[in-house]
Amino acid sequence: MSFEAWIGRESHAADRLDEGLARRWLATFDLAMPHPALMPQGIHFALCTPDAPSAKLGEDGHPARDDSPDSFLPPIPMPRRMWASSHIEFRAPIPLGAVIARTSRIVSITEKEGSSGRLAFVDVSHETSANGTLSVRETQVIVYREGVNRAKSGETLSPPPLGESRFDPAGWDAHRCLTPDPRLLFRYSALTFNTHRIHYDAPYARAVEAYRGLVVHGPLTASLLLQLAARELGENRLRSFRFRGLSPAIADEPLHLVMREGEEGYDLAAFADDGRQVMQAGAAL
Repeated sequence: MSFEAWIGRESHAADRLDEGLARRWLATFDLAMPHPALMPQGIHFALCTPDAPSAKLGEDGHPARDDSPDSFLPPIPMPRRMWASSHIEFRAPIPLGAVIARTSRIVSITEKEGSSGRLAFVDVSHETSANGTLSVRETQVIVYREGVNRAKSGETLSPPPLGESRFDPAGWDAHRCLTPDPRLLFRYSALTFNTHRIHYDAPYARAVEAYRGLVVHGPLTASLLLQLAARELGENRLRSFRFRGLSPAIADEPLHLVMREGEEGYDLAAFADDGRQVMQAGAAL
């Protein structure tokens, strides 16, 4: 099936960054209300979230996709979906109470053959405005993968169990270690209205998608890295931020967030406790 008809397809959404949402976001990350009331970078992940009816959710929890004109994302016949990467431009801070509008557009759809089987990449552009001013421009890459073949993969779960080595933060200017637990994952899923079951349904995550445990959301890890940058550089200082997921982070295991000055801006990353890299990121002022 050709998916060329989806390229250029647009979706429009509206929202409001009210005090309730702002306080829930801040409480999730143990942050205080900022003064002046300009929300931390990353709040856009919780705005204009998907609102498909429960009856139209697929087995994995994502909104079901089909070949109708109402289906924004294409019905690629690969069941496993992940947020692979994003490149974000911060154009203006988003104030408390702002009226939000977002236009999303399918930019490209490509299929490739990877070491684990066929892959499909969907690039989606998002433009988020607050009170009529463009605030965030983002290009998101979604990757679709084939289902797990138990006969082929056996009982191997991803990622591998933690090894005996330990992450060494030497060489990084800033380091924060925390352990994302199911409560944090649940709150982030609620904030972003993300019903993907790998983040809250451990039996499903293991038996169907072959993860070793509950998977920490990619944008949750990215949000934590943005907060590390804000701690070191000040709030709403970044002009650009990019991140790419390299390996799943698992709930109830230590997650190391690091940052250092690089040749072109700042390098950021997230590592599992044994040194396995979870996320690669970069930022510029």
